[in-house]
Amino acid sequence: MNAPLFVVPHAPSVIDPAAPPGVAETNDLLRQLLDAQRETVALLRAQQAAQDQSARWRAFLARWAEEFPEIGGACKQTLPALERTFLTVVRDLTTRLKEAGDDLDDEFVLGEFLDRFGIRVGQLGTIINQLGPLAEAAPPPASSDGS
Repeated sequence: MNAPLFVVPHAPSVIDPAAPPGVAETNDLLRQLLDAQRETVALLRAQQAAQDQSARWRAFLARWAEEFPEIGGACKQTLPALERTFLTVVRDLTTRLKEAGDDLDDEFVLGEFLDRFGIRVGQLGTIINQLGPLAEAAPPPASSDGS
């Protein structure tokens, strides 16, 4: 996404006086097209920067790096365990739903199901959604070989 874009430098405004009629207008139109393309590129870059959530999380971690230096790495390290736990709960939930069939129409069975799975799935999903971006934005661990 950050591949360099091809930008043509501004063409000189010197027009050959011996050029046939219409060349000046063509050159002017081409210059206007280049200016419009430059403006489009600048707008696209600004839009991309505004939508880059990872950059926002990196800035957030950098702002608090002195007080919480290891938090990004800790998120990165613990996220797989949380994801595994979440998927285990989802597996148990889907197994229970398959077994229950139409029994969930019963208010007692539905209440028991929600008590057992609803809060866990919701809270684990929320925690993963909070730690995931922090883990992705965490700087790579410092190499211990001194390079």
